[in-house]
Amino acid sequence: MYLIVGLGNPGRQYEKTRHNVGFDVIDKLADHFGVKLDKLKFKGSYAQVRYENEKIILLKPETFMNASGESVQPFMNYFGIEPENLIVIVDDIDIKFGTVRIRANGSAGTHNGLKSVINRINNKNFTRIKLAVNQKPTYMDLADFVLSKFTDSERKIVDKEVELAKDAVLEILKSDVNTAMNKINSIELKE
Repeated sequence: MYLIVGLGNPGRQYEKTRHNVGFDVIDKLADHFGVKLDKLKFKGSYAQVRYENEKIILLKPETFMNASGESVQPFMNYFGIEPENLIVIVDDIDIKFGTVRIRANGSAGTHNGLKSVINRINNKNFTRIKLAVNQKPTYMDLADFVLSKFTDSERKIVDKEVELAKDAVLEILKSDVNTAMNKINSIELKE
Protein backbone atom coordinates (compact mmCIF):
# COMPACT_ATOMS: atom_id res chain seq x y z
CA MET A 1 0.00 0.00 0.00
CA TYR A 2 1.24 3.48 -0.92
CA LEU A 3 0.37 6.85 0.56
CA ILE A 4 0.78 9.65 -1.98
CA VAL A 5 0.57 13.07 -0.37
CA GLY A 6 0.48 16.45 -2.06
CA LEU A 7 1.36 19.28 0.30
CA GLY A 8 -0.39 22.63 0.19
CA ASN A 9 -2.68 24.98 2.07
CA PRO A 10 -6.46 24.45 2.23
CA GLY A 11 -8.79 27.23 1.14
CA ARG A 12 -9.73 28.93 -2.12
CA GLN A 13 -7.32 31.83 -1.58
CA TYR A 14 -4.37 29.40 -1.83
CA GLU A 15 -5.50 27.59 -4.98
CA LYS A 16 -2.96 27.70 -7.82
CA THR A 17 -0.27 29.31 -5.64
CA ARG A 18 3.35 28.19 -5.75
CA HIS A 19 3.02 26.43 -2.39
CA ASN A 20 0.07 24.35 -3.65
CA VAL A 21 1.60 22.52 -6.61
CA GLY A 22 1.51 19.35 -4.48
CA PHE A 23 -2.29 19.65 -4.37
CA ASP A 24 -2.32 20.23 -8.14
CA VAL A 25 -0.49 16.93 -8.71
CA ILE A 26 -2.88 15.03 -6.44
CA ASP A 27 -5.80 16.54 -8.40
CA LYS A 28 -4.14 15.40 -11.65
CA LEU A 29 -3.69 11.87 -10.25
CA ALA A 30 -7.30 11.80 -9.05
CA ASP A 31 -8.43 12.76 -12.58
CA HIS A 32 -6.17 10.06 -14.03
CA PHE A 33 -7.69 7.41 -11.75
CA GLY A 34 -11.22 8.79 -12.11
CA VAL A 35 -11.74 9.40 -8.38
CA LYS A 36 -12.63 12.33 -6.15
CA LEU A 37 -10.94 13.09 -2.84
CA ASP A 38 -14.30 13.14 -1.07
CA LYS A 39 -13.49 11.22 2.11
CA LEU A 40 -12.26 12.97 5.26
CA LYS A 41 -10.08 11.39 7.91
CA PHE A 42 -7.18 12.52 10.09
CA LYS A 43 -7.37 16.17 8.96
CA GLY A 44 -7.13 15.22 5.29
CA SER A 45 -9.19 14.70 2.11
CA TYR A 46 -8.42 11.38 0.50
CA ALA A 47 -9.40 8.70 -1.99
CA GLN A 48 -8.36 5.06 -2.34
CA VAL A 49 -7.60 3.40 -5.68
CA ARG A 50 -5.90 0.29 -7.01
CA TYR A 51 -3.02 0.53 -9.47
CA GLU A 52 -0.52 -2.12 -10.54
CA ASN A 53 -2.08 -4.49 -7.98
CA GLU A 54 -1.34 -2.02 -5.18
CA LYS A 55 -3.72 -0.13 -2.93
CA ILE A 56 -3.04 3.58 -3.24
CA ILE A 57 -4.22 6.41 -1.02
CA LEU A 58 -4.19 9.92 -2.50
CA LEU A 59 -4.11 12.53 0.28
CA LYS A 60 -4.37 16.30 0.56
CA PRO A 61 -3.82 17.35 4.19
CA GLU A 62 -6.41 19.90 5.33
CA THR A 63 -3.96 21.29 7.86
CA PHE A 64 -1.87 24.25 6.83
CA MET A 65 1.45 23.46 5.18
CA ASN A 66 3.51 23.81 8.38
CA ALA A 67 1.39 21.14 10.11
CA SER A 68 1.21 18.59 7.24
CA GLY A 69 2.65 15.83 9.43
CA GLU A 70 -0.46 16.02 11.66
CA SER A 71 -2.39 14.40 8.80
CA VAL A 72 0.33 12.22 7.23
CA GLN A 73 1.42 10.43 10.42
CA PRO A 74 -2.05 9.20 11.51
CA PHE A 75 -2.72 7.92 7.95
CA MET A 76 0.54 5.97 8.02
CA ASN A 77 -0.24 4.50 11.43
CA TYR A 78 -3.86 3.64 10.64
CA PHE A 79 -3.12 1.97 7.30
CA GLY A 80 0.23 0.47 8.35
CA ILE A 81 2.22 2.31 5.68
CA GLU A 82 6.00 2.14 5.92
CA PRO A 83 8.11 5.25 5.12
CA GLU A 84 9.46 3.59 1.95
CA ASN A 85 5.85 3.52 0.65
CA LEU A 86 5.27 7.22 1.32
CA ILE A 87 5.55 9.66 -1.59
CA VAL A 88 5.35 13.37 -0.73
CA ILE A 89 4.90 15.96 -3.49
CA VAL A 90 6.09 19.51 -2.76
CA ASP A 91 7.10 22.84 -4.24
CA ASP A 92 10.80 23.73 -4.39
CA ILE A 93 12.35 27.19 -4.82
CA ASP A 94 15.92 25.92 -5.16
CA ILE A 95 15.75 23.72 -8.26
CA LYS A 96 15.82 24.99 -11.85
CA PHE A 97 12.44 26.22 -13.07
CA GLY A 98 10.92 23.78 -15.54
CA THR A 99 12.22 20.70 -13.71
CA VAL A 100 10.83 18.01 -11.44
CA ARG A 101 13.20 16.21 -9.09
CA ILE A 102 12.62 12.86 -7.42
CA ARG A 103 14.59 12.11 -4.26
CA ALA A 104 14.54 8.76 -2.47
CA ASN A 105 15.23 10.42 0.90
CA GLY A 106 17.01 13.38 2.45
CA SER A 107 16.56 16.41 4.65
CA ALA A 108 13.67 18.86 4.56
CA GLY A 109 15.90 21.75 3.55
CA THR A 110 13.92 24.97 4.05
CA HIS A 111 10.53 23.35 3.39
CA ASN A 112 8.32 23.56 6.48
CA GLY A 113 5.82 21.02 5.16
CA LEU A 114 8.56 18.42 4.76
CA LYS A 115 9.94 19.36 8.20
CA SER A 116 6.52 18.70 9.72
CA VAL A 117 6.23 15.28 8.03
CA ILE A 118 9.78 14.25 9.03
CA ASN A 119 9.23 15.40 12.64
CA ARG A 120 5.88 13.62 13.00
CA ILE A 121 6.91 10.28 11.44
CA ASN A 122 10.44 10.53 12.88
CA ASN A 123 11.91 9.33 9.59
CA LYS A 124 13.32 10.98 6.46
CA ASN A 125 13.62 7.86 4.30
CA PHE A 126 10.61 8.50 2.09
CA THR A 127 10.34 9.55 -1.53
CA ARG A 128 9.73 13.16 -2.37
CA ILE A 129 8.83 14.65 -5.72
CA LYS A 130 9.77 18.31 -5.96
CA LEU A 131 8.34 20.73 -8.50
CA ALA A 132 10.29 23.88 -9.32
CA VAL A 133 8.26 27.03 -8.61
CA ASN A 134 10.98 29.51 -9.66
CA GLN A 135 13.45 31.45 -7.53
CA LYS A 136 12.32 34.10 -5.09
CA PRO A 137 13.12 37.67 -6.17
CA THR A 138 15.49 39.36 -3.69
CA TYR A 139 12.93 42.06 -2.85
CA MET A 140 10.26 39.53 -1.79
CA ASP A 141 9.71 37.79 1.52
CA LEU A 142 9.81 33.98 1.16
CA ALA A 143 6.33 33.49 2.65
CA ASP A 144 4.85 36.09 0.28
CA PHE A 145 6.60 34.49 -2.68
CA VAL A 146 5.43 30.90 -2.08
CA LEU A 147 1.88 32.13 -1.46
CA SER A 148 1.86 34.11 -4.73
CA LYS A 149 0.29 32.90 -7.95
CA PHE A 150 2.29 32.11 -11.09
CA THR A 151 2.44 34.49 -14.03
CA ASP A 152 0.68 33.23 -17.17
CA SER A 153 3.98 32.20 -18.79
CA GLU A 154 5.15 30.46 -15.59
CA ARG A 155 1.82 28.65 -15.33
CA LYS A 156 2.29 27.10 -18.78
CA ILE A 157 5.53 25.51 -17.59
CA VAL A 158 4.17 24.57 -14.16
CA ASP A 159 1.21 22.80 -15.77
CA LYS A 160 3.76 20.67 -17.65
CA GLU A 161 5.64 20.06 -14.38
CA VAL A 162 2.39 18.89 -12.75
CA GLU A 163 1.83 16.44 -15.62
CA LEU A 164 5.45 15.23 -15.36
CA ALA A 165 5.12 14.78 -11.58
CA LYS A 166 1.97 12.70 -12.14
CA ASP A 167 3.97 10.55 -14.58
CA ALA A 168 6.75 10.29 -11.98
CA VAL A 169 4.32 8.88 -9.40
CA LEU A 170 2.98 6.34 -11.90
CA GLU A 171 6.52 5.30 -12.85
CA ILE A 172 7.48 4.80 -9.19
CA LEU A 173 4.40 2.64 -8.66
CA LYS A 174 4.99 0.68 -11.88
CA SER A 175 8.75 0.12 -11.45
CA ASP A 176 10.72 1.84 -8.67
CA VAL A 177 12.19 5.14 -7.48
CA ASN A 178 15.54 4.72 -9.26
CA THR A 179 13.91 4.03 -12.63
CA ALA A 180 11.67 7.07 -12.16
CA MET A 181 14.65 9.26 -11.18
CA ASN A 182 16.55 8.18 -14.31
CA LYS A 183 13.58 9.02 -16.53
CA ILE A 184 12.34 12.23 -14.90
CA ASN A 185 15.21 14.10 -13.21
CA SER A 186 17.01 15.02 -16.46
CA ILE A 187 13.96 16.51 -18.21
CA GLU A 188 13.86 20.29 -18.67
CA LEU A 189 10.49 21.69 -19.67
CA LYS A 190 10.05 24.76 -21.84
CA GLU A 191 6.99 26.86 -22.65
